[in-house]
Amino acid sequence: MDFVLVNSVQRHLEARLIKLVLDSVGLMVEIFNAVAHTKEAKLQAELVAPMYKKNRLVPNTFGSTVLRGAEVVSSPVRGNGGFGFISGAVQTELHLQRRRSLCTMTNDKFVNKILQAKEQGLKCLSLIIEKLPRGEPVGSAFQSWMGEGHPIHQGDTFHTINRLRKLNLNKRALEVMEWVIRERPYRPKELDYSYLLEFTIKVHGISHGEKLFRCVPLEFQKELLYNNLVIACLEKGAIRLSLDYMKKMRELGHPISYLIFNRLIVLHSTSSSRKMIPKILAQMKADKVVPHVSTYNILMKIEANEHNIDRLMEVFSKMKQLKVEPNEITFCILATAHVVARLYSVAEVYVEAVEKSHTGDNWSTLDVLIILYGYLGKRKELEVTWGIVQELPRVRHKSYLLAIEAFGRMGQINRSEELWLEMKSTKGFKSTEQFNSMLSVYCNHGLIKKATRIFREMESNGCKPNAITYRNLALGCLKAELVDEALKTLVKGANMTTSKRVRNSIPWLETTLSIVEGFAQKADVGNAEKFFEELKRAKYARYTFVYNTLVRGYVKAKIYNPQLLRRMVLDGAKPDSETYSLIKLVEQFRT
Repeated sequence: MDFVLVNSVQRHLEARLIKLVLDSVGLMVEIFNAVAHTKEAKLQAELVAPMYKKNRLVPNTFGSTVLRGAEVVSSPVRGNGGFGFISGAVQTELHLQRRRSLCTMTNDKFVNKILQAKEQGLKCLSLIIEKLPRGEPVGSAFQSWMGEGHPIHQGDTFHTINRLRKLNLNKRALEVMEWVIRERPYRPKELDYSYLLEFTIKVHGISHGEKLFRCVPLEFQKELLYNNLVIACLEKGAIRLSLDYMKKMRELGHPISYLIFNRLIVLHSTSSSRKMIPKILAQMKADKVVPHVSTYNILMKIEANEHNIDRLMEVFSKMKQLKVEPNEITFCILATAHVVARLYSVAEVYVEAVEKSHTGDNWSTLDVLIILYGYLGKRKELEVTWGIVQELPRVRHKSYLLAIEAFGRMGQINRSEELWLEMKSTKGFKSTEQFNSMLSVYCNHGLIKKATRIFREMESNGCKPNAITYRNLALGCLKAELVDEALKTLVKGANMTTSKRVRNSIPWLETTLSIVEGFAQKADVGNAEKFFEELKRAKYARYTFVYNTLVRGYVKAKIYNPQLLRRMVLDGAKPDSETYSLIKLVEQFRT
């Protein structure tokens, strides 16, 4: 047929003629698939086919779902469908199959293919919009796309919005949704209006979002739109308003997503408001929200940030009691927390769990494994993981930094230098963070001359040293027995602004502990106590080995302090056999 057929007409013709009927679009898709031999052509065929096929899914007389001329693809009996709050329990098998067809390319494979398309110069709507010059209207990209004969489907919008959200291009995402709702290249649905609402609030604020919500057709003011409205309000910090909308959702009978409760928990994760978390969890149970692994991951991460291993394990035990299946993120949190606490034997068990649960090429999990292998001294596993990272379509510069530090941590300085030069040739040096990675490796091993060379190279490249730079240099000076230079360098770093996030980060705390250890070895209790206070404020002093480092300073200086053991217990650290041995030595200096 040399024109486009409505799928219902197409089915009736096939039934009458007992033959396969193709309209002009279907014929082009078939020809395109048949003649696609190059990687570029196959990629384009894979991107086009799901869009055409999704409307050709029909239910057969037995209740199963089939694609015209294809085999049965699923069973008529299914449980609840959907993911998160985007679809509900009453979703039919036909809807599921259509969404599967539409979202065939929404996983990591799609991301990889998009990256391949970017590398090979292929055209993709999301990439065209992403690369639009600032100020150029988004309509030009759509007109160009359609001018080349490409239709615009909801799947195109879905991928474009997800990409722009990841890049934090909220204004551009809002432009896209305004164009879609205005020009209607397809019939907008609840998901489209939810995107429009989300980015309207992000760009123009909550009041504009509420006005827009009231203008959305009533047929779309449902579960998804309300959930997105609440989440957008929470992202703006409007907790009371969000609670009001949640109350209205209960009155209307709309299910509340676990994502809303996750966001509430994150907003109350500070020390001053953590007492609200049990109430949030109780409300979650009252609203019959099924426990989700991400909720427990957030709760465990909060305890890990507080350096409270006991509470972390309590959350994990509760998770297992409720039969919530842990995922690779869960095991990453557990392994990292135990490595930081220097409980390496336990950490190895959770690292093995990460390895078993890890599926695909998730770069964030690979980055965590790089860190863990560096701590555990597993060079072979580290090399294998780095090899996997290098096979990804794009190696992030952050992965280079983690690998450089990981090899340096296990004493493989030559390997760190190789990666440093490789990063220099492939990525170039654009940030202070890049220089700090190699600088920290040299300083941790007392190679101050090499560290100084990196420092000078940093300045010649136009990158300004920050507080992290000077703290690492101070440690390098201490290890090289240059105490006066170390003190001067610490003063320079102290005069620079450092965020709370940096001061609570593990690399900063570990460097600070090494500085405390350096002063303790030199019997400089005054400076050891000064920097120990930083560790105490970050609650890093909850670890026994941190307090033992300070006590060794008193032993070295031959100074008696009767409050050491009491301070240790009050700060949440548990004295061990080494602690008691050190305290006995300190008591010998009582006068």
